[in-house]
Amino acid sequence: MKKLSIGILAHVDAGKTTLSEAFLYLSGRLKTLGRVDHKNTFLDTFELEKLRGITIFSKQAMFEWKNTAFTLLDTPGHVDFSSEAERTLQVLDAAILVISGTDGIQSHTQTLWQLLKQNSIPTAIFINKMDLPNKGKKALLDEIKAKFSDNCVDFCCSDDELSEQIAVCSETLLEKYLDGQAPQADDISNLIFNRELFPCFFGSALSADGVENILDCLDDYFITQKYPEEFGARVFKITRDSSGNRLTHMKITGGSLSVRTLLSGKDWQEKVNQIRLYSGNKYQTCDVVNAGEICTVTGLSQSYSGEGFGFESQTSSETTLEPVLTYRVNLKQGDDAHTVLGYLKQLEEEDPMLNVVWNEQLQEIHLRLMGEIQLEILTQLIKDRFNTDIEFDTGRIVYRETIAEKVIGVGHFEPLRHYVEVHLLIEPLESGSGIKADTICKTDDLDTNWQRLILTHIMETDHVGVLTGSPISDVKITLICGKAHLKHTEGGDFRQATYRAIRQGLMQAKSILLEPYYSFRLEVPTEMIGRAMTDIQRMNGEFDDPVTECETTILTGSAPVSEMMSYPTELTSYTKGKGKIFLSVKGYFPCHNADDVISQIGYDAEHDTLHPADSVFCSHGAGFNVKWNEVHNYQHLHPEIEKKQVETDNNIRRSQYSSSATDKEIEEIFVKTYGEIKNRSYDAFKSSKKVPAKTELSDETLSRIKEDDYLLVDGYNIIFAWDELKKIAKDDLSAARSTLIRILSNFQGMRKCRLIVVFDAYKVKGGSGSIEKDGNIHVVYTKEAETADMYIEKASYDLSRRHRVRVATSDAIEQMIILGHGAERLSSNDLKWEIEQADSQLALLIKKFS
Repeated sequence: MKKLSIGILAHVDAGKTTLSEAFLYLSGRLKTLGRVDHKNTFLDTFELEKLRGITIFSKQAMFEWKNTAFTLLDTPGHVDFSSEAERTLQVLDAAILVISGTDGIQSHTQTLWQLLKQNSIPTAIFINKMDLPNKGKKALLDEIKAKFSDNCVDFCCSDDELSEQIAVCSETLLEKYLDGQAPQADDISNLIFNRELFPCFFGSALSADGVENILDCLDDYFITQKYPEEFGARVFKITRDSSGNRLTHMKITGGSLSVRTLLSGKDWQEKVNQIRLYSGNKYQTCDVVNAGEICTVTGLSQSYSGEGFGFESQTSSETTLEPVLTYRVNLKQGDDAHTVLGYLKQLEEEDPMLNVVWNEQLQEIHLRLMGEIQLEILTQLIKDRFNTDIEFDTGRIVYRETIAEKVIGVGHFEPLRHYVEVHLLIEPLESGSGIKADTICKTDDLDTNWQRLILTHIMETDHVGVLTGSPISDVKITLICGKAHLKHTEGGDFRQATYRAIRQGLMQAKSILLEPYYSFRLEVPTEMIGRAMTDIQRMNGEFDDPVTECETTILTGSAPVSEMMSYPTELTSYTKGKGKIFLSVKGYFPCHNADDVISQIGYDAEHDTLHPADSVFCSHGAGFNVKWNEVHNYQHLHPEIEKKQVETDNNIRRSQYSSSATDKEIEEIFVKTYGEIKNRSYDAFKSSKKVPAKTELSDETLSRIKEDDYLLVDGYNIIFAWDELKKIAKDDLSAARSTLIRILSNFQGMRKCRLIVVFDAYKVKGGSGSIEKDGNIHVVYTKEAETADMYIEKASYDLSRRHRVRVATSDAIEQMIILGHGAERLSSNDLKWEIEQADSQLALLIKKFS
């Protein structure tokens, strides 16, 4: 039997829970239909839900229809609990989006559609309440096509018309249809699975009219994805049962899960004590669950929503919706702050969006919420679960900050026995982009592992802006260049340098304060539309032309959350309950009263000791602080950026950045940390200047390349640094090796140096290593457990005592090591350039004597 996990999503009051009830009734799971207004539905089991008549927590039910076993997830429809709905999306095989026939597409409905699109979830649409006065079937379908997709097709029409509408969704099917071939079941299934077709149904969930058509469609045409044999699972929810047991809700995305299996998190390992399959409040236990099934396990005390196990641990789950209001807990006389904090932290496990924070300086508890309804529910939940009454102050807006133009930030961290420098390009992105990180730093300058660490530090926390101390957003942060030290660099040093580089860049930038905006749909009696329009303008909002339907006029538009958050109460008052407003978070946009907000908050970026913009440098064995606006006078690296491109081009190419740090500059850094290099080859190093680009090797340079000079080449490093060799290696590594040896042999014939190319063979079990003579060069294959780096380090140390030694590698750490041995660095690009010069001179000689 096919297994399908389906979710029902909708704007509040569209009939989502009623549709869930109809599914369970028609499948025989329920004997009678429950009703929300009668407070007897199967899935709204919490007293708060019955009292409010809305779904607050997502619930699970199991039923069968024909050839399919369904796991149904009913999600909240109110915008204040939209984060709960979003977390559920990551475990769905399919979704049903419910639209009220009386109200049409609301702002939150469009938000849900975008979330389904982002998560690539196959979707069917049910237009509910068609037994009540509505716009009409055609008008509703036209609206759906206009706002969602032209591929939304009415599956209730005649067979011939349905075949034609489905064929139009695919060029291939259309060609077949014109040749007389109607779309087949597999064709329809593939279109739905790839979100190229969205079946639409009309009916009434309350009377179960039209509901069987949806179930038949799900059974006939919706397919599940193929799951791997390797174990994987994704957590989407944390709850507690009536006995206080911590429950971890997850979907098995590969292999199977058994009782007593040991699951591992970042810093923990725990066994699964029990596996439960819930349906409403009741559950049955089992010993094993397989891929595609949704289950609940006990025994895990540190799991969290969005966490992955098995192969899923390598990927993270991100959410789009975020709270826009922050509240402070008003502790009463005698209340213990840490006890209350513990209660709230437990609730934060179940709803991570609460973002509960203890402010040590102010000795206050802060948390974030979507709106006042969520605040009321949270207050009641704390009272019911923990027998504690708490109060909150008036909600404040969660602001954000961004920048208007590109800027480069520098972070240097060099107290005693530490050394790191990081350069970051910070540039603005369009609204809603969040934070993005990238690197264009050459591996010659900074090892890949260090680069990844910097990108991790960019994304691991909310970096705050300099106007109000609010989190920054809608920016891209790109690593331009950086430097590390072999012995004196630790992971924590890069965190310090990265944070300081971001902060230093923001201090220079032109910052913009952002505030959240609501999208609204406002319905008022027509005689009151003038008052409503005046209110929206007063609140610095915008709206489209009013639409009048019978005695009601509708306004749609957007306005700042700060201005509109209390308007629903005002609306109810002046319309005497006849007006309705539907709100959803539209996103963040420039603050309408930025100067007033900045002045009121009074944030002082210069004295924020938790987010320093200054850098730390070292002099005479001690670290000293350098103000952010003076860092450019002290920094060791000077990335050369083509100014015109920085000002006009958002897509900076890698080739536009290069570190101009010379061997001399790096050597000075090295000497300051390690002391002077005293062997013979240091003199050769000092006199050896890098040959300028686009010139030929001078006679003086050639005369310094003597027959007793050594060139050590890290073979595989060069192969994977040169595009032409890398391409060969992709198909045949041995061929790439032979090609490199031939190129180096020709080069040695021109330069007459002693050339050794070293290849890693350390993974060859039992390998004793070998040194072979191939023409005029030596080819070394390392022994087991010995890398090319290790061999080159030892060889450069031994040879540089008596000879001038150069090492060709793009490994930044390796370059620092051989520099300490008195050898000279030669990047993969430098070696390639020298070889090209030698080939050019060889061609001239051949031409001259031919």
